Amino acid sequence: MQASQFNHLLDFVRAAVEEAKKLWWLFFDWVAVVEWRQLVITWFLAFMALGMLHTPEPAVWYLMISFGVKVLAGGKRRAELMAREATVKADVANLERRLTEAQMAALQAQIEPHFLFNTLALIGQLIETDPPEAARVHQHLIDYLRSTLPQMRAGGKSTLGKQVELSRAYLAIMQARMKERLAVRVEVPSFLDSAPFPPMMLQTLIENSIKHGLEPKIEGGTVVIQAHVEGATLHVDVCDDGVGIDLHADDGVGLTNIRERLQLLYGSQAELVITMPPAGGACASVRIPYKMMEDA
Repeated sequence: MQASQFNHLLDFVRAAVEEAKKLWWLFFDWVAVVEWRQLVITWFLAFMALGMLHTPEPAVWYLMISFGVKVLAGGKRRAELMAREATVKADVANLERRLTEAQMAALQAQIEPHFLFNTLALIGQLIETDPPEAARVHQHLIDYLRSTLPQMRAGGKSTLGKQVELSRAYLAIMQARMKERLAVRVEVPSFLDSAPFPPMMLQTLIENSIKHGLEPKIEGGTVVIQAHVEGATLHVDVCDDGVGIDLHADDGVGLTNIRERLQLLYGSQAELVITMPPAGGACASVRIPYKMMEDA
């Protein structure tokens, strides 16, 4: 029984020592980082409170210990704590960057895969009915893949000029499928070619415009790609004269993809705006901070 009581007492002492160590290092770290003015205020308050109780000795010990810690080890400990905090922030920033890259990759992977299968099926059909046209579509597909694959591996870095070039290859294939039902106008000033623009986003807008605006319309219509700068904001618009869009309906996969990517890349500095022009059809406008060229 005595041995059991002794063991319990020993455990209590050990726990008390551990708690005392924790409290000491909390006090040590606080003294290391606190400003001198604040520390002096705590000395004054300690002498005032304990003096009223006629026990000033603890206040004297507190002053001597905290002064010694501050003078002898405060600078070094503060530097260590600041270095540790900076390391933690860097690690968190690195994790956030990797998470953003993973989310971006997942969002870009949602791009409609049926386009490739439909294009290959079209080439197979044209080989039997119109071999020269099959060769042209085949070349357009090569141009499209040559533009697409490097951008998917580039970590999200791209320019508006590259995206317009990619979109031209995509639209050439779609025109081979839709024939005279699809007309295209590109009105993007050449000085905006070097402006950074998220990869595959312009094509997603065009896909959405054709799929929901022009394909349901018997006679088809026109897709217009425009870009301009207002203040410090780059506007990239994709408009069509198709059947229009229900502004009260939920976004589909493509538009949801764009909104999520804009949020990841720019936060509240970017937006996707959907409108219905008075003449009919629909316009989708991506608005992001404008830079003249991609950062090195």
